[in-house]
Amino acid sequence: MKWPGQSGTEYTDHILPRGSTFDTGQPGNYIHAKETTPNHFKPVYIGQTGDLNSRLANHEQQECVDGNGATHLHVHLNSAGEKARRAEEEDLILRWQPVCNTQHIR
Repeated sequence: MKWPGQSGTEYTDHILPRGSTFDTGQPGNYIHAKETTPNHFKPVYIGQTGDLNSRLANHEQQECVDGNGATHLHVHLNSAGEKARRAEEEDLILRWQPVCNTQHIR
């Protein structure tokens, strides 16, 4: 699935069941999303990490994500470095403004 950012850049994500695991140390961007109609999703939380397994296993917004009905995990594996992952995260948050993203955009 392609998620467009505020900039117009489209990011291709794999759609996975929540609770999926990844190779240790696998960096990427991720979206906790709610399926609103078949194959149509609304982002609940957008983030980035240097290690998907560690980040998703202990997420400070888990209660918000669960409470807002996230049904799937969308992942874009991204080894281009933290700066690139943060730029993607910010671009997507600005466009979609997910309910569980409460941090200030840099």
